[in-house]
Amino acid sequence: MTKFGTFETHARLVARMAGALGVDLEERAQRGEELSETEARNRVYRCLSCTAPDMCVKFLDAQAELDAPAMAAPRYCRNKAELERLAAT
Repeated sequence: MTKFGTFETHARLVARMAGALGVDLEERAQRGEELSETEARNRVYRCLSCTAPDMCVKFLDAQAELDAPAMAAPRYCRNKAELERLAAT
């Protein structure tokens, strides 16, 4: 367990952040477009090492109220580059 929850908590945060950028990781995995299971797990481990999960939740909650995908992940997101790359494809 970390300061802000478990592996599962951060897996949900990663999925929510991807969704906020317009990326459905589960759908991409089902279509065979997603990265390997190891790479997906590494996303969660990067999230676990984040020092701002509370800010992430606030960003995601605010983004959920909007009716459009976010233009970018917050700069503190440890998965920013990868998720934005997935959103662009």
